[in-house]
Amino acid sequence: MSLEFDFNGIRTIEFGIGLKDSESERYYLMAVDANVQAALKEIVIATWNTMHDFGSDPPIYDPSEKYEASEYVYLPLSNELTNRMRELHNANNLPMNSNALADPTKVFSYFTRMTDTQSHRLTALRRANQFKAVLRSHLIRLLTDALELVEEKVFRLDKDFDLLIDASNVHILRPRAFEFASNVQAAVLAAVPTNIRAIQNDLAFVDLTPIQNYASNHPRAARYLASIRSQNQTSDIDRLALKDLCIATGVGLREADGKIIIDEKDVMGFLEVLDRRRYELKLVRDSAECFRATGRQKINRAEG
Repeated sequence: MSLEFDFNGIRTIEFGIGLKDSESERYYLMAVDANVQAALKEIVIATWNTMHDFGSDPPIYDPSEKYEASEYVYLPLSNELTNRMRELHNANNLPMNSNALADPTKVFSYFTRMTDTQSHRLTALRRANQFKAVLRSHLIRLLTDALELVEEKVFRLDKDFDLLIDASNVHILRPRAFEFASNVQAAVLAAVPTNIRAIQNDLAFVDLTPIQNYASNHPRAARYLASIRSQNQTSDIDRLALKDLCIATGVGLREADGKIIIDEKDVMGFLEVLDRRRYELKLVRDSAECFRATGRQKINRAEG
């Protein structure tokens, strides 16, 4: 996967801070000198290189997956889960605020935005954990021949960013940081009705009302729904095959008025079936075994 940006033709570099209080999250720009701009460029390039150390063909981000602390995945910028990051990336005329660092407890992220000579924009964002850690610690510096405590607030840039955004994709190095910055939990909960409608069109023989009621208050279930919808693989599900797999893997169901109905206690199990996370193996004669997958990757049979 390539990046829609030319590091050899950078025209502008901006630096900004994300502030959060009880009511809202806001982004501000701050003036920085040429040395800081050069450092930001180096850190962004280092981030892109680190991503490619994981491989040049990353998988798409899946809200139901459990990722490692660092793992290169991506998400199209058109995806509804990128709404917050897309707004930051596309925002023009962000306000300047020279006092953005006055209250470090409100700082939740920092970012840089760059444009190249072809007017391509690149945004890089980092969760501000390290900044707050520095403010809680004691730093010393050498002046003349003596060490002394640094009394003023110190902002330390990290060695890389959590994510990069170009015109088409959000390139994610730390999935949990992306989820924090994008508030994925709130996004998937808000998307439950939309995802249910999309899946219901494919599974007219299943009563999804109990699923919607449960997922609207349970983030993990809402994540499964978002994942199931994004896979676009529910239209070909066979009714009998679905029933058989549910029964075989311990998901209770009943039928009424021509529809399959799932009890609330079995909602998560049913979603795991639809999300290809429950399966049965018959390696031992007359002894079927059922499993739940914490992660999954489709295997191409031609590859062996």
